Amino acid sequence: MKGLSQEELGKLPHISRQTISKWESNQSSPDIQSCKAMADVFGISLEELLDERKK
Repeated sequence: MKGLSQEELGKLPHISRQTISKWESNQSSPDIQSCKAMADVFGISLEELLDERKK
């Protein structure tokens, strides 16, 4: 995966750096639209993004 900063990911539509920080600290979770956008940025499928077994 690409090594993007919170600020770089925060440039995605409707995703701020603060939102990403909340996801990382388990204060909130991304919605499906945000997950799809991130999967596109990383060049992976939505299924791969959501598959925790690969961690």
